[in-house]
Amino acid sequence: MEQKKSIKGIRIRTVNYSMIAISAVLYVLLIVATINASKEYKTMVTATDEYIDSQSYAAQIADGSNYLTEQIRLYVMTMDPTYMEAYFTEANVTRRRENALENLEQYLVSDEALQFLKEALSYSNELMEREIYAIKLIALSQGGDNDFPAVVREMPLQPDDQNLTPEEMVEKARKIIFDDSYQDAKASISNNISYFVSSVIDSTHLEQQSTLAKLKNTMSTQTMFISFLFILNLITFTMVIVLIVRPLQLYIDCIKEEKQLNIMGAYEFKYLALTYNDIYEVKASHEALLRHRAEHDPLTGLINRGAFEQMKEFFKINPCPLALLIIDVDKFKLVNDNYGHETGDQILKKVAAVIKHSFRTQDYPARIGGDEFAVIITEVTSNLQPTILNKVTEMNKTLQNPDDGLPAVSLSVGGAFSTQGFTDSLYTEADSALYIVKEHGRCGCHFYDETEAAES
Repeated sequence: MEQKKSIKGIRIRTVNYSMIAISAVLYVLLIVATINASKEYKTMVTATDEYIDSQSYAAQIADGSNYLTEQIRLYVMTMDPTYMEAYFTEANVTRRRENALENLEQYLVSDEALQFLKEALSYSNELMEREIYAIKLIALSQGGDNDFPAVVREMPLQPDDQNLTPEEMVEKARKIIFDDSYQDAKASISNNISYFVSSVIDSTHLEQQSTLAKLKNTMSTQTMFISFLFILNLITFTMVIVLIVRPLQLYIDCIKEEKQLNIMGAYEFKYLALTYNDIYEVKASHEALLRHRAEHDPLTGLINRGAFEQMKEFFKINPCPLALLIIDVDKFKLVNDNYGHETGDQILKKVAAVIKHSFRTQDYPARIGGDEFAVIITEVTSNLQPTILNKVTEMNKTLQNPDDGLPAVSLSVGGAFSTQGFTDSLYTEADSALYIVKEHGRCGCHFYDETEAAES
């Protein structure tokens, strides 16, 4: 807007006094139309910014909930107090979930949409009760909870658990945060966040469509006023050709070539060019969003093979410690043959959802073939093999014990680790590990081992 205020240029004047009154009216109308276009543009930018911020805050709630789950699971599996400290730091200090919800309440988000996030936070808080109880059991199994936070000490022990041995307490603590009801609650959190994002997308889309329609009308009005000015100023065409005709021709060429307009000519045209360029930038951002959608598999919502290949190249150029998992749905052809392709598609959606919910938001699950999936797990090393194995076990447990009427399936998973990003051999190593799983009866997970590969 400051750039528009600083525009300098010759305003078109009629040399004929008989045209002054008509020209003045036309100038006023043109400026009003241009200001209206600027206002509509601001409205579109504001709506887009609020949509982006809403998505960001919704992601913070999901990240906070997933982080709490990750830390509590690592704690009960390793009993390392560092993970418990990280858990309570997130819950009591960082408070990403609560802060994000408070920030969202400042936006013009509908109460109906906001209610989805409140329900997601409610589910997350209910899970915290289970998680703190799991910490209580771990504490008692290690000799007592005197050195633990007050919320752990004050958590009452259920009568059925008072006579458990330390080993049984540890086993129950792990079961609490890995069972189906826990996963269902996590799914409810994710679903409510998805409902919120969908609601915000719908409202933003409606507002953008309305704003675009107004902008088109404004641009049509501007074109009409410019045409009248050209006719009325025919006598002064020699001067006008430099200030109007030439810029108009260049603008048309830029529009045909889909380029931004050059800032030149009379005042009104410079203003018009800046407004058009602003709209052009918004359109480019919208196209980038559409390209983002094109990178995702329409059936499962995961990134597709093309995007997966791009991620491979990215992690080759920007190496970090990572793991690659290649996942096959066991005997998927039999599902299609026996139950039909519609059921097969439902199975693929379910498998994709289970995979996505089993890994962190900074990991990259992808569908790379018909029934073949892959996951790039970032910032991990081979010492986390047990954690990944547990995730695979839980995924197979969920898929083999369906409660949605779909047939039971299982996954075969091959994995490989790299400390140097996505190397040229990483995919082959993970695929070799997958082959071993299939050779030994499927439904399991195996990681590539150089010694084992050399012996074979």
